[in-house]
Amino acid sequence: MKTTHIFIVLLLISFTSMGQNKYPMKIAMVSVLVEDPVKAFKYYTEVLGFEEVMYSPENYIAIVKSPLDSNGVSILLEPTEPGGLEIAKKFKHELYTLGIPVISFSAVNIQETVGELKGKGVKFKKEVEKTDYGYEVIFDDSNGNYIQLYQLK
Repeated sequence: MKTTHIFIVLLLISFTSMGQNKYPMKIAMVSVLVEDPVKAFKYYTEVLGFEEVMYSPENYIAIVKSPLDSNGVSILLEPTEPGGLEIAKKFKHELYTLGIPVISFSAVNIQETVGELKGKGVKFKKEVEKTDYGYEVIFDDSNGNYIQLYQLK
């Protein structure tokens, strides 16, 4: 079964074909819709191990990034509450209902990463599965999203 990937790109979108544009862009930040950015920030930093880029809970702003890539893509934990857009809430709910991950993360050793995350109480939708491209698993981010974790062959 193929997993559908849907990404909400907040800032710069990259088309990596260097020959296409004289001044190519790269992805700088993506957003993940969350119900509560304070709860999500705690989960993404303390459980998943991401680092703080910007955190202003009183303004509902939480941005994190991977500790493995200091110049890599940041994730804006975009609040759907309080007063979020109804279409964003519906979109988020429908993806979750369908079991579709909102973002994909990679792991060097998926079995060890899954074991560590399970030890921290992360809820997995399924066990690690072998695919044509490597291995994948899907987990719940405790904020109404599924996340795919994969390891390439």
